[in-house]
Amino acid sequence: MNGKTTTTDTVRLGLVIGALGVVFGDIGTSPIYTLQTVFSPSDPHPVPVSADNVFGVVSLIFWSVMIIVTVTYVLLAMRADNDGEGGIMALITQLRRVREPSGRRTALVLAGLGIFGAALFFGDSMITPAISVLSAVEGLKLVSDDLDAWIVPITAVIIIGLFLVQRRGTAAVGRAFGPVMIAWFGVVGACGIAGIAGHPEILKALSPTYAIGFMAGHFGIAFFALAAIVLSVTGAEALYADMGHFGRRAITRGWLFLVLPACVLSYLGQGALILEDPANVSSPFFLLVPSWGRLPMVVLATAATVIASQAVITGAYSVAAQAAQLGYLPRLRIAHTSETERGQIYVPWINWLLLVSVLTLVFAFRSSTALAFAFGMAVTGTITITTLLFFYVARTRWGTPGWLLGAGAAVLLTVDLLFVAANLTKLVHGAWLPLLIGLTAFTIMTTWQRGRRIVTAERERREGPLPEFIEGLHETPVQRVPGTAVFLNRGGRTAPLALRANAEHNHVRHEQVVILSLETEPVPRVPADERVSVADLGHAHDGIVFVTARYGYMETPDVPGALALLDPAQTEGRLRLDEASYFLSKIELQRGPEPTMAAWRKRLFIATSYITADAAEYFGLPRDRTVIMGSHVDV
Repeated sequence: MNGKTTTTDTVRLGLVIGALGVVFGDIGTSPIYTLQTVFSPSDPHPVPVSADNVFGVVSLIFWSVMIIVTVTYVLLAMRADNDGEGGIMALITQLRRVREPSGRRTALVLAGLGIFGAALFFGDSMITPAISVLSAVEGLKLVSDDLDAWIVPITAVIIIGLFLVQRRGTAAVGRAFGPVMIAWFGVVGACGIAGIAGHPEILKALSPTYAIGFMAGHFGIAFFALAAIVLSVTGAEALYADMGHFGRRAITRGWLFLVLPACVLSYLGQGALILEDPANVSSPFFLLVPSWGRLPMVVLATAATVIASQAVITGAYSVAAQAAQLGYLPRLRIAHTSETERGQIYVPWINWLLLVSVLTLVFAFRSSTALAFAFGMAVTGTITITTLLFFYVARTRWGTPGWLLGAGAAVLLTVDLLFVAANLTKLVHGAWLPLLIGLTAFTIMTTWQRGRRIVTAERERREGPLPEFIEGLHETPVQRVPGTAVFLNRGGRTAPLALRANAEHNHVRHEQVVILSLETEPVPRVPADERVSVADLGHAHDGIVFVTARYGYMETPDVPGALALLDPAQTEGRLRLDEASYFLSKIELQRGPEPTMAAWRKRLFIATSYITADAAEYFGLPRDRTVIMGSHVDV
């Protein structure tokens, strides 16, 4: 018993350490730039440095972290998992399950809002690496003034290196992330304690009266300060999105017992340092460190921000992969980079898009303070949408009393909307950027979804009903040639274009014909025993079977692997998969005269189709035995 208990405890500790290395990188590096940004003189609405304002700001930071991260995400949202997976896409899939007519329309509207939240996350994924690495490297200014000119070039080199190693995956370096972040939080907390020791009265800021008094007594200042205070909760979405990798319990323990205390101590220590000398607002985080330790701290901070960037980049891969599975993006080439850790994937197209975008931001903004104005908008938008979707899911899924949900939603959404409103005041100073990125990504995703429906409808019209086609084969038999042919199709209602072309133009069919449909279920993963099913097409012993292979939205299809699960009795004989031919029907898109979409959306849809991954590679088909037959479709 003791041995089993020890093993279980070791596994749990390993999960917590792993979560520390992946989940908390973003929010754990927020102390580097949050207070510095709040009191920055370059802010269009600067907060004057005074004792009252320092107490008020530190108190607001503490209670914002407690309300948004601890309450909204750790205590509430993480309970609304989708078969163990979290994140805004998991909430969207739960909304798609609503079947009652009365709630269906509301669920669809909220799902659309959720897609915009996912689109904002792409903006977050571009800004986080830029602001995080910049803020860490900026510590060089305190080491030597001569190093100031090297900050942007060094940042660019680090970012290029970060994206170049993505294709290797995080499995190898992931084991080192946890200990690095443990060291980071230990040092951050220790420096915070040293600062508090100099001015222990800063501990009074833990009282909510200072936050409330600051908001009520200095609303004109406090309201604008919220646009920078929100930086203290950046990365909150990562806690929820990465829940499937480590589990709710490991993330909760890591947050409550290490990350939260370390961050709070750092904010209190920085506040104490500013009370001691208002000039310390220039870089309170690094000034907490003794002069002899600042260069090592810059190195450690850079390592921590690279880890923070890694986490959000991986999150972007996951969101893109889930969006593609749910039909909001084209089929993307996805590489799984770990044999042991599920969810560790690499999406080349997203990787290079992020690299170009992040470098553009670094050279355009050139400082973490300038980027901070843009950062908050992406964070607050995603948090607000997540909160709204959570309460609707809680109502429809758990049947929680409306009055209780209403009271909770009123409090949490009021806080969220205050942050959104404050960040809107920075619209002309950079907050437009994540909104532009979000609107662009949202337009692409909704256009693809709409265009995909149009193309599917036209394709189904051309394919014709599958039962009628099968009847035609029996009424007018065609020559049967040896071998097994697998025809991929988008469902069981229509005949595959490639199969129809073979019969009508080549006048042949194979002895064994498998019509295969791949379905994406609104769950992360489908168990192996539920992977495939065989349907009756109405004729026994004709060698034609219809197979459905089901995958979760976080899985990559493997057609030969799925077919290998079939029993010979299900397929009228053993499938000769080692020599089977696979047929794909490729659609070439062109603009048509029909008013199905606006002209610009047609062009966008066709342009987006060019990033579609190679179908043979995506479905795991052997290239030397895959036949592609094309057809033109007007959009």
